[in-house]
Amino acid sequence: MSETVAIIDYGSGNLRSAEKAIARAGEEAGLLRDVVVTADPGFVAKADRVVLPGVGAFADCRQGLHAINGMVDAITESVISRGQPFLGICVGMQLMAREGHEFGIHAGFGWIEGTVKAFELEDPALKIPHMGWNKVNLSDAGHNHPVASAVTGDDHAYFVHSFHMELDDGPQKLASTHHGMDLTAIVGQDNMIGTQFHPEKSQDVGQKFLKAFLEWKP
Repeated sequence: MSETVAIIDYGSGNLRSAEKAIARAGEEAGLLRDVVVTADPGFVAKADRVVLPGVGAFADCRQGLHAINGMVDAITESVISRGQPFLGICVGMQLMAREGHEFGIHAGFGWIEGTVKAFELEDPALKIPHMGWNKVNLSDAGHNHPVASAVTGDDHAYFVHSFHMELDDGPQKLASTHHGMDLTAIVGQDNMIGTQFHPEKSQDVGQKFLKAFLEWKP
């Protein structure tokens, strides 16, 4: 039987490119995955895997999720109550944090012990947003993680962001990148993983990562 992968449509994110990249990763790995872009909380609550993309400001993405009646409860049902694998991408990863400090202070899901903050770069020559290809450096925890460890050696991924997640809990940081300061690139906890980079835009590196996520049985 084919697994269902729910990509949540709440008005933010590269939905179609994420859909295509995840479907392609499943096909290349020989995995039967029914990849669906959806705004239906009922479908999300019963999905085998949940993907939360996100582009823009933390507060706007949070508001978009809460504007869909029952969606936050559906995500909680699938990810926390049922323990289904979850992937957050870019702001979708940031929403996993305790709170975000973009245009005020806003609560996140609280799954990751961290705060989303603006960059504090000392070098004025460095541009914000951090945009383009950059190296992903795995932590010790990342090297031992079945999904994060798909990123290897000198692998680079594609980033676009002006805020970053500052973590309180070291083991939850699976990888970092560097742009004038160390920035969290991958986080993880139990059946949840998130990437600050866009795997759907990261070509072969992104496909390796998505394949590992689809194979993951936490």
